Amino acid sequence: MPRSLPPLNALRAFEAAARRGSFKEAAGELGVTQGAVGQHVRVLEGWLGAPLFTRHNRRIVPTDAARSYLAGIGPALDRIAAATERFGQDDRAVLRVSAPATFALRWLVPRLARFRAEHPGVEVRLETSNASPEALGDPFDVIIRGGPDTFYGFRAAPFLAEERLPVCSPVLMDRIPLRRCEDLARHTLLHTLSLPRLWADWLARAGRAGLDPAATVVLDHFYLTLQAALDGLGVAMGPTALVADDMARGRLVAPFAGPALPARSYCTYLPEERANDPLALAFRAWLEREGDVGVRLG
Repeated sequence: MPRSLPPLNALRAFEAAARRGSFKEAAGELGVTQGAVGQHVRVLEGWLGAPLFTRHNRRIVPTDAARSYLAGIGPALDRIAAATERFGQDDRAVLRVSAPATFALRWLVPRLARFRAEHPGVEVRLETSNASPEALGDPFDVIIRGGPDTFYGFRAAPFLAEERLPVCSPVLMDRIPLRRCEDLARHTLLHTLSLPRLWADWLARAGRAGLDPAATVVLDHFYLTLQAALDGLGVAMGPTALVADDMARGRLVAPFAGPALPARSYCTYLPEERANDPLALAFRAWLEREGDVGVRLG
């Protein structure tokens, strides 16, 4: 019996619009006009004989039936994309990983050679993103984010614990001694735009709320904040897992043993359809081993 399938372009337009809640954003993702997305959706509605969206506060909202339909076709489109990407490749296994940029730069990439040594036939394709697993448009085998959180269609597993402590360059410590919390008043405190409360929370926990530093510098990415600390610009609130290598090599020091601010663990999120994939499981197990041997501070 021949398959009864709607037009693929109509399915792609519907899936992107339903996932993003906007014809305009779907058009940008697909590289077509907003009108083309609307036309494809109307074609699919005609094919199915039912409306797919309602409008609510300038956003489009899938109907209950459309959400159920999306849950079925989304993974199918992911599998089509993955199979197409693999078509014509050699026998190398490909592992697609998504991770936050700072984590990838400071923890994952320096360790990837060890994974490659254990799995020499695997090609790791690493992309950086902070988007939630549900919002990623491309299929990934392993997604690394903070957590543990619950996302529909994904299985979470923590592998690396995290805390935050003040860290700075030993050169800066030699130039401006930092023996007590009060000494921070003589230093520049480094802030990250997306984490504006870190210093205030730590100072409150240390019993020094309201302390005025000599200066403050605000940077828009966390990896820039850590680089500024390495370069001796000031004192940063360092995530222990991501500065452990620099601490071990003497490039950064932690002036105070505590208090440590709690932070979210790093977790792997495996899509349900990849939950039993041997390569994804091997990468998750490797991350868990690397996390277990990571240096802890404090």
